[in-house]
Amino acid sequence: MTRNSRPLAVFDLDGTLADSGHRQRFLERKPRDWNAFFAAAPKDPPLSEGVELCLRSAEECDIVYLTGRPERCRRDTLAWLAAQGLPEGPVHMRRNDDRRPARTTKVEILRRLGRDREIRMLVDDDELVCDAAGKAGFPVVRAVWAAGTTEAMKEAQEREGRT
Repeated sequence: MTRNSRPLAVFDLDGTLADSGHRQRFLERKPRDWNAFFAAAPKDPPLSEGVELCLRSAEECDIVYLTGRPERCRRDTLAWLAAQGLPEGPVHMRRNDDRRPARTTKVEILRRLGRDREIRMLVDDDELVCDAAGKAGFPVVRAVWAAGTTEAMKEAQEREGRT
């Protein structure tokens, strides 16, 4: 196994780099309005603490983005990252039909990335993702700087596999 000399810093988007609070209201109704929820993502304000950590991390690490957003949001997501001046890096997104919990999909991708690269840190706001990644042996930085995640968002992340 050949290891690249630069470690990876892996960043979540929603609640870590992007303030998705303004669009969580679309998840509080039944049925949840997923189209509106993701359509509003380009208007997310940046979370300065997450952005600053990402920029500092890029000095020593290659940046990778790992999000529960579905693949259909790729264009908007790449435009948002560029507009915030964030470092370029691969963006791993959920397949449009993948409804597994984020803690499952993200740890699976971390394991794949960690086969030939050191993972310096995963930065994520989802407690279940952080717990699962930590148990799998990955260093975790909990993004606690965003406003609280609503119960509707937590349920969507864990039970519906949508973010």
